[in-house]
Amino acid sequence: MRRTLDIAPLRSLVAVADCGGFQRAATSLHLSQAAVSQHVRRLEAATGRLLVERQGRGSRLTADGEKLLAQARRILALHDETLEDFGFAGDATLVIGSTEHAAAQVLPPLRAALEDGPAGHQIRFRIDRGSKLRERLDGGGVDLALLLGPADDPRARAVGDLELTWYAAPGWHRPAASLPIPLVAFDHPCALRTRALETLSRHGLPAVIGAEAIQLAGVQAAVGAGLGVALMATLHHTPVGLVARDDLPSPGALPLAVWSRTGLAESVTRRAADALRDLLAEGA
Repeated sequence: MRRTLDIAPLRSLVAVADCGGFQRAATSLHLSQAAVSQHVRRLEAATGRLLVERQGRGSRLTADGEKLLAQARRILALHDETLEDFGFAGDATLVIGSTEHAAAQVLPPLRAALEDGPAGHQIRFRIDRGSKLRERLDGGGVDLALLLGPADDPRARAVGDLELTWYAAPGWHRPAASLPIPLVAFDHPCALRTRALETLSRHGLPAVIGAEAIQLAGVQAAVGAGLGVALMATLHHTPVGLVARDDLPSPGALPLAVWSRTGLAESVTRRAADALRDLLAEGA
């Protein structure tokens, strides 16, 4: 009897390995856990080998599973590359995670680059905190994530720097030198919050958190109400009702990186990174 290794089961095996278990793999592939389990059983039937075994509450690949995994990656890479050459997407929907920083300026051109490219992906965005996006990336719920900070992870690709600007309400007055500067910031942890405090401290300027918010709308509302000054990344698009301040120390820029889930086609990550580099170059 001729035995066949089908694409869908091979993709499930790779997802189990990359995501660390059946449930996360199912989330990544938008399948039920039962479907992923059935896919692995089909591969085991085709190969006549045990590929995945239980380990505590989780699971791990056997030696035979690791052997098939290496071949599965090669098969899927060639499969997806072939579909792209014929103008078809390897992934029907691409989930892109982003923080709110500069999202209004960054996400539309990114969508256009990925939807209009050779693969023609369908795009769905997830706007969340950076820490939450990293969790979803690990769990397979996000394919690409735009995150502030250094590209110090194998999944990250540096694309450029986001310039930062101080903003305040039009009538806001900087306190006397002896008084702390009130800051409006995102809840901790936040790269912009940390950079704002470090910048003022480095120049010997005392600061105090005057207001905190979970979302960008809350930060902008608090700044507009005159509760303090905030550091934002807006690609030089001043938020309505606020004014840029140049009487505070320059905060410099923060690096922006594209993070991709393990197993995502390299061509998708490269296209997203190129689109973001072009955008940041235009705003420089």
